[in-house]
Amino acid sequence: MKPFTALLGASAGTHAADQLALATLPLTATLVLGAGPDVLGLLVAAQSLAWLVVSLPAGAWVDRMPRRRLLIVALALGLLASVAAVAAAATGATALLGVAAFAGASGTVVYVLTSVSLLPSLVPAGDLPRANARLELARAVVSLAAPLVAGLLAQLLSPTWGYALAALGAALALACILALPRAPAPQAPAGRPSFATSIRTGAEFVLHHELLRGISLCAICWNFAFFALLTIWAPLALGPLGLDPAHMGLAQSAYGAGLILGALVAPVSSRRLPPLVTLIFGPAVSVLAAGLFLAAPADGGFAFAAAGHFLVGFGPMLWLICQTTVRQLVTPSPLMGRVNATVQTAIYGVRPLGALVGGAVAAQAGLTAALLLVAAAFALSTLVILLSPLARLQAMPAPAGA
Repeated sequence: MKPFTALLGASAGTHAADQLALATLPLTATLVLGAGPDVLGLLVAAQSLAWLVVSLPAGAWVDRMPRRRLLIVALALGLLASVAAVAAAATGATALLGVAAFAGASGTVVYVLTSVSLLPSLVPAGDLPRANARLELARAVVSLAAPLVAGLLAQLLSPTWGYALAALGAALALACILALPRAPAPQAPAGRPSFATSIRTGAEFVLHHELLRGISLCAICWNFAFFALLTIWAPLALGPLGLDPAHMGLAQSAYGAGLILGALVAPVSSRRLPPLVTLIFGPAVSVLAAGLFLAAPADGGFAFAAAGHFLVGFGPMLWLICQTTVRQLVTPSPLMGRVNATVQTAIYGVRPLGALVGGAVAAQAGLTAALLLVAAAFALSTLVILLSPLARLQAMPAPAGA
């Protein structure tokens, strides 16, 4: 098996396991354990907390340990977490289910950071856009399918079958990673710094690099807006837009369709368009999407809402693939894990803030005010790109030296 093919198969299996676990957790907690909203909130928080807590130390591990070995550890942790979740459901151990949720998500965090950092060593620099697009396409497809599969399994068999299928996905991913060639650990500098100093070095590199700084600030503003939008979507759809739950879900599923089409288009756009076009288009089209939500007519806004969700998936997916490639090219290999971890931590750190602020504004000033906040944050993410050197990037940068 070719190294990239192995990584692609492992990514599909890993994200399938992660998304199935994400969709199965509330079903298991509610239908099997009888958990109320308060307990369910704690369980979901435990799952999402891993992205914030584990990312920075995981980035340092990526730059210190053999990356193939780290991938194996991450996938084994995900497999064990799925088994533990089934045991928690069988024994009624809610606390164990929370531990399993955190452990499984932690394995995904380590896997994602390691695979993104490993990819530049598996494919030529010129093939990175296409390779990143294929990896993101696999993630988008399983993200769209997992909630449906988890729901069907819960209805026809039992919610815990979702965890069994997640374990199968993790096992298949592990088999793919075992096909990767062995590689030594990243070369350590003389007098290796402490763990904390190592993490700080990655953060400082992002802060001082003008391209990475622009990417990070844009991602922070965009994710703030996106999670504010997610928070107000249900009351907006079921209230002013007059949608029933079925049409609400159908409109939101257009987001997944946008992700998939964006991943399919990205290899073509990367060959025919300069990076600056894609880097501006992604956040800019999100502003248009917010405008569609604002312009949606009362009691008949399905088409506007579906188009808005589609654009929020399509443009930002193109942007994600493009900026990931830029990030891989400008980051020296010994810093790759810590740089990716710094960007990831900033993104996941701002997401709860976006949700809290979006909900608070909607409660105090109304849904229209909250949508204006979303539009303003999307516009700010676009402005960040326009004011940074990313808006002048006519071609992909040359790979950084170690």
